[in-house]
Amino acid sequence: MIISVASGKGGTGKTTVATNMALALGEKVELLDCDVEEPNAHLFLKPQITRTEKVETPIPLIDLEKCTACRKCSDICRFNAIAVVGKKVLVFPELCHSCGGCMVVCPEKAIVETGRELGTISYGHRNGIRFINGRLRVGEAMSPPLIRKVRAAADPERVTIIDAPPGTSCPVIAAMNGADFILMVTEPTPFGLHDLRLAVGAVRVLGIPCGLVVNRSDIGDQKVFAYAESEGLPILMTIPFDRRIAEIYSRGKAIVEEMPEWKERFVDLYRKIEALATSRSGASQCVK
Repeated sequence: MIISVASGKGGTGKTTVATNMALALGEKVELLDCDVEEPNAHLFLKPQITRTEKVETPIPLIDLEKCTACRKCSDICRFNAIAVVGKKVLVFPELCHSCGGCMVVCPEKAIVETGRELGTISYGHRNGIRFINGRLRVGEAMSPPLIRKVRAAADPERVTIIDAPPGTSCPVIAAMNGADFILMVTEPTPFGLHDLRLAVGAVRVLGIPCGLVVNRSDIGDQKVFAYAESEGLPILMTIPFDRRIAEIYSRGKAIVEEMPEWKERFVDLYRKIEALATSRSGASQCVK
């Protein structure tokens, strides 16, 4: 079971839901923090980090002695990562998507791969929960390759909970694609509803069952609830705007540990997800 916890906008409580569900389920789960531009799940899970490794992505290296400046490499590159100026070939590593097309079309075999650092991946654990997070290198523009590396380290024998980046762009798709269920966290505000609509559209393109958690459910208005009802989106949990919960969060603590009555609620949330993902019923509006 792979559950990706996503949201149309930042600040809705996505990490809160992901970390508390992981802690409620205990030893049979792993938490992957794929919000690699600003990972923060470790602040709440507090894992013991056992290993950190650098992650590189392949980029082209031109052998100028073999190169004839035929331009085939620049012609195939749709990201403008290679340019031929006179007899000189210029490579722009930050634009390269590591597709390898330039090496395939080079008639002189003048292009080989070298590495460019993307960031780091850290591995750890807490009370049997396996933890992995990625951290993008400062100044790096492309996070999807690092997100895919984090996901590749997942243990197929465990329930995998992914803390996805906010929004609906490429990093989010990389964190959601191939999941068994998308759990979207939203809030009952105009911004929450606007970005929820965008997120639901992205999930429908992927064809993955989904459900909602409404955080701070007793503020704002009822338009998020009306939208969910009109679209047939199941609301699997509501979390009230509670001062005690806010104080627990501000101290970097977990709700399920400070308020034990919430543990069974998060376990029940997982049971609902498991039932929907298995039957694909009740979430049909997300896969139409």
